[in-house]
Amino acid sequence: MNNPRLYFFLFLSILMSSCVPTRDLIYLQNKNNTSNATVAATNVKPYRLQTNDILAITIKAIDPKLVEIFTSTNSQGTGFQNEQASYFSGYSVDDHGNIRLPILGDINVLGFTLEEVRQKIEKQLSDQYFKSEAGIFVTVKLSGFRYTINGEVTFTGTKVLYQDRVNIMEAIANAGDISVIGDRKDVKVIRRYSQGSETFSIDLTDANAANSPCYYLQPNDYIYVKPLKQKAWGTGKTGIESLTTIVTTLSLATTIYLLLKN
Repeated sequence: MNNPRLYFFLFLSILMSSCVPTRDLIYLQNKNNTSNATVAATNVKPYRLQTNDILAITIKAIDPKLVEIFTSTNSQGTGFQNEQASYFSGYSVDDHGNIRLPILGDINVLGFTLEEVRQKIEKQLSDQYFKSEAGIFVTVKLSGFRYTINGEVTFTGTKVLYQDRVNIMEAIANAGDISVIGDRKDVKVIRRYSQGSETFSIDLTDANAANSPCYYLQPNDYIYVKPLKQKAWGTGKTGIESLTTIVTTLSLATTIYLLLKN
């Protein structure tokens, strides 16, 4: 009498443990039941340049002919520059932390923010080469926000977004989202500094993830989404898939038993 019940509960426990719970798939849940009306200030530190970064520098003046030497032939048109064009026409930060500009020569930018580099170039041009009447106007940007994502996402690899600030939710969405068997509760972010690297862990199912120091990415961050244990079991991502796997296994076991018995 007890054997059917035992088998039923065993079957049910295997089925329930093999599928991924819905709560593990929902992003930014309000787990502390706090009010969503509170607006929290974000403390995003400006990015400081590292070696191998590529800068897009534009120098303008009232008379464009005065600054023609600073204008790359690839950037004269109004069309959108792709990543390959940015690589050849941009200014790369070398191993010594310098970029090389026409006339100005080597300028050290390692550890500087984009705004500090802009001020540095603008001041040097104004002090040494141009009068204030020339109307020198300098803009300095990164040639795309580059990051790498790997693991349980739809599209892995190095991605480039053309915007100044990127959060981890945008980066994951750009990679096609995390798969059902990806662990959203322990996403790793490896951040590189000039003196080394630091590894962060963020729980994307918790609304408090927005307060994490790695919620807003920095250029060259590496994101890794590890698989859930359900992937190793191979039983299926949903209840239907798990049920199909179990039924198939039982049918195979029954067939083998009957063949051996006969």
